[in-house]
Amino acid sequence: MEGKNIQLGLKENWKQFTLLLIVNAFVGGMVGLERTILPKLAEEEFLIVATSVVLSFIIVFGVVKAITNYFTGVLANSIGRKNLLIIGWIIAIPIPFILMYAQHWNWIIFANVLLGINQGLTWSSTVVMKIDLVGEKHRGLAMGLNESFGYFSIALVAFTTGWIASEYGLRPYPFYQGIGFVILGLLISIFFIKDTAKHVAAETKINNITSLKNIFWDTTWRDNNLGSISQAGFINNLNDGMIWGVLPIILASRGFNLKNIAIIVAIYPAVWGIGQLITGKLSDHYNKKMMLFIGMALQGVSLIFMFWATTYFQFIILSSLLGVGTAIVYPTFLSAIASFTNPNQRAKSIGTFRLWRDLGYAFGALLTIIIAQFFEIDITIIAIGILTLASSIIIKIRMT
Repeated sequence: MEGKNIQLGLKENWKQFTLLLIVNAFVGGMVGLERTILPKLAEEEFLIVATSVVLSFIIVFGVVKAITNYFTGVLANSIGRKNLLIIGWIIAIPIPFILMYAQHWNWIIFANVLLGINQGLTWSSTVVMKIDLVGEKHRGLAMGLNESFGYFSIALVAFTTGWIASEYGLRPYPFYQGIGFVILGLLISIFFIKDTAKHVAAETKINNITSLKNIFWDTTWRDNNLGSISQAGFINNLNDGMIWGVLPIILASRGFNLKNIAIIVAIYPAVWGIGQLITGKLSDHYNKKMMLFIGMALQGVSLIFMFWATTYFQFIILSSLLGVGTAIVYPTFLSAIASFTNPNQRAKSIGTFRLWRDLGYAFGALLTIIIAQFFEIDITIIAIGILTLASSIIIKIRMT
């Protein structure tokens, strides 16, 4: 009888949905801890200035998170979404303490291994659980809310860490926030979050989408729609990885102080996060192909123009536009993937998409390292901007 009482919808499941949003804000906050000050930490406390070494933490984070995303999708049905969420928070417990007290850069790298696993397990689980709860009608809105809470939290914590560091030093005070995120995220996940397996079963009974023959390869490239979305997700995070690792360095080289760098770096994920409250709902009503095309094109143009930006105001505008472009595509990626897959295959398809999307972090950092060997580091912005424009053209041509 209990299974018959299961209802799909945002209104019907608003309590669980709200709790998952709060959890995802803490998940985003864990990434925000590193967003502004880690390159500065490498330079001042570990005496590391080589771009390849500074960006090593992003490469490790991206690869580990990507692989964890995939296995979270594979294991979601067998182990359970809630259990994976709890495991993700347990793995996060040492992270803030390592960031506060590490005496060697290799410990920072290890913290990013743990952070990648934490993000892959927790963020992927909350994404899939929200999609399970709301059903088809409000899927875009659900993803907009999810990503908005997560990325606005990244922006907020990126700003607060930069501000705290400028006032009280790089360590340990900025990372105290992380202890609170882990404790609250773990307690809510254990005692208040419920698994959504019954919602999946309920939706499967009324869903008539044909099952994919090979979930991994169809999502990766073989299916025109799913493959187009996956390549765009890869390029999106490729440019995000570059912004994460290189923008603070470029801004410092152009004479900006730490407070101004924190604001410019935080504007991008803030607009990205808040904007998804609007764009997520739009993706429920408007053409997903056109939204993905416009969003990727806007990102590409914004990145290219950053090469010529010199003033604080110019960087604020371009960072905002980059955030708008990312806000347009991010919830649309996930709602579109969910729309094109059967509920029983959804977790694995989303896991495959998130595998390729987050490998973009690592490839963005690697590409930056390679370009920096032969050119000024500023050239990376133009190169990745061009790749982002090319991705938008693939969407325009290939998606149906």
